[in-house]
Amino acid sequence: MAALHSDHRRYHGFAMTTLDEEDRREYYRIEDRIALEISPLSAAEALEPELLQDDSPLFNLLSELHLSDFESQHLLRQLSDKDRTLAAFLRAQSKRLDLLSAVVAQTLLGEIGQPQRVIISEGGIEFAQRQQIAPGTRVKVKMVLMPRAHGLLLRGKVTHCDPQPDGSFELGTEFTDMTDAQRQLLARYILQRQQQQRRQQLEQSDPAP
Repeated sequence: MAALHSDHRRYHGFAMTTLDEEDRREYYRIEDRIALEISPLSAAEALEPELLQDDSPLFNLLSELHLSDFESQHLLRQLSDKDRTLAAFLRAQSKRLDLLSAVVAQTLLGEIGQPQRVIISEGGIEFAQRQQIAPGTRVKVKMVLMPRAHGLLLRGKVTHCDPQPDGSFELGTEFTDMTDAQRQLLARYILQRQQQQRRQQLEQSDPAP
């Protein structure tokens, strides 16, 4: 795939260059499989300052559910120091929400499509698709992050669209105008997936006797 970061490091066989030359911040980036749908924004949507809303009420519900749960986590941590019983009850309810989200996500996969291979970071995403989208196009990026089925609908800008021999296009998209909650939720997901992948690599390289 074409580059996301300017240091031109190789990551799983792909060159990575910067998404934003003015922002030299290093992002954790991982190769992953997520359900993904990307489409150009209308002129009105591109100028609208509010959070994007999807055509699917079910997806909007899933997205709001996870953002609301994420924003309440710091309150739960504070509560744990004062009332352990109540905190344990609320954690149990949070697990129930995760199960409900997983059910909703299975329905959404029928709308979005099965998870596909991507390289994703807090700053953007790279993936392959059949549709060509010109660099500079403002887009909406609809994602269901597996396996906990986090629904995210983000604004983005296409940074490159490179034709491939098989007729597909490799797209690089920079996330733009993210809220703090969206950015933190995505960063936490990427960190957790990175840790999980490292554990899996260690288990494979050092099998139990």
